[in-house]
Parts: sequence; structure tokens; C-alpha cells
Amino acid sequence: SQYSAVDTNPLSVYVMQPLWDKIIKIVPLWIAPNVLTFSGFVMILINYFLLSFYDWDYTASGTSPGLVPTWVWLFSAFTTFCAYALDSIDGKQARRTQSSSPLGELFDHGLDSWATSIFVLSFFSVCSRDNGKTGVSVYTMYLYLSIVLFNFLCSHWEKYNTGVLFLPWGYDLSQVVLIAAYLLTGALGVEVWHKPLLFGYYITDVLVVLLIGFSLFLSFPQTLYNIHRAHLKKTLKNGSLYEGLLPLVSPLLMFILLTIWVVLSPGNILAKQPRLFLWLVGVAFSNVVVSIFV
Repeated sequence: SQYSAVDTNPLSVYVMQPLWDKIIKIVPLWIAPNVLTFSGFVMILINYFLLSFYDWDYTASGTSPGLVPTWVWLFSAFTTFCAYALDSIDGKQARRTQSSSPLGELFDHGLDSWATSIFVLSFFSVCSRDNGKTGVSVYTMYLYLSIVLFNFLCSHWEKYNTGVLFLPWGYDLSQVVLIAAYLLTGALGVEVWHKPLLFGYYITDVLVVLLIGFSLFLSFPQTLYNIHRAHLKKTLKNGSLYEGLLPLVSPLLMFILLTIWVVLSPGNILAKQPRLFLWLVGVAFSNVVVSIFV
């Protein structure tokens, strides 16, 4: 089957794509696209483990700023940019070298599904967990992660039904915001996140509102609209509503069970081990979602 993706985001079309087109020209033709995909993913992992080393329980930015050296934030910005670039050019390299394959597509989206949670988990080191004065609660972290993963799921659920991957606008924006956040933290220190920005609201509050707003009022309606349009054009891949909704069952069930665990956990698992629990959420999600790609 032919892989087709549609990208209508102005940031991507007018700013990022021209940049990727320049970068891809310097990549040697003998480098396999999957090597680019994998290298990008490794960068995200290195960054995640580095932050885990300095900030295992997400408190370093809140209670004792300065625990994470400045170079780590700058390195985070660098690795995030590299991963973003590599993820954006691997498809171009596949077309350049005429080596596009369903396996390559599965590899790319499979790693993306895992990377999505790792980006979010790394970012939590910037805003730190709630210490009574600043930071976000571990429950808010769980909610954030769930919303981001839900967004990722939506675009692929849409592809499952329409055969076309409409790249969510949030993706490019989130990468640029992430890189900017790391640079800001590197330049001004984590204190920048602990001072009210406007009317007593913190930058983190603004980001939450943006995240939820983007998901509920932009990404999700867009998904439903595209599926509806395919239905009217009679180009839907699946004959029945049951078939169309089937991929949502496993992720939904997983989310319900994990949430029950969070709420009823006798040892308060999320508060005790936020990093491990949220990592588990990401890995389990990736596992469930890859079956949709397949």
C-alpha cells in the first residue's frame, strides 16, 4: 500500500520543511533511512536517561534549583532538535534512495509512538513536581501524558480509517516549544518557571491550557472531520462503525485500568515512583498502538 501523509501546518510547510530540504542534501546517499530514524530515537533516549540521572524524582527543578547543570538543558535542546530533524528527514531519505518500505514505515511510527511519551517525560524535569509552592502535581503529569498520547492515537486511528495520515499541527509546534523551553531553562535557569508570568499564572499553566485546548478543540475535531469527509466520499477503509472504532478499544481499556490503578493504588504508586509509572504508561501505550499500525 502507498504511504500517504498530508501536512497542512503553516509552521511545517513554510519554516521547517525548507530547512529539512537543505539538511537532507548533506546526508550521504549510502545512509539507510532506518539508521536516521533509529539515531533520532537514540538521541531522545540519551537525553531522557541523562535527565533521569540528575533528576530521578522530578524534584531537582523545584526544591533545589541548580542540581541539573546548565549544560544538560542545552544538551536537551540540542538532542531534541536533532531527533526532530532526523525524524523529519528519514522519509525524505527513503524517497531519495528509493528504499521506502512498509517495514520502514512501521519502524518509524513505532519508535515515534514510544518517543512521544519520552519527550513528555523529559519535559517534566523542566517544570518539576509540586512541592507546595511551584511545580505540577504527579496527577497532572499523568493527565498531560494521557492527552499527548491520545492525540498521537487520534492521528493514527484516523489513518486506519481514511488511509491517509493527516499530520497533527501540534507535532511541529510541540517540538519547537520543547526546544525553546530547554534553551530558556539553560539561559535563565529553572527559576523562570517558578515566577508568575501573567496575572499570577505560571508558564506551565499556560502550556497546560494550550495542550488541552489544542487537543480538544483542534486535533480531535479535525480527526472526526476528516473521517466524516472520507465517509461522505465513500473512501473509508472500513465497512462498519464497529470495525472503525475497534482500534480505540484497547487503548481506552488500558487507560481506564491504569487510571483505576493510580486512584486506588494502596502504596500510592504514582506519587512514590512517578518516573517508573509514567514510563510504564508510555511503553504500554506504544505496544498497544503498534498493533493499529500493523
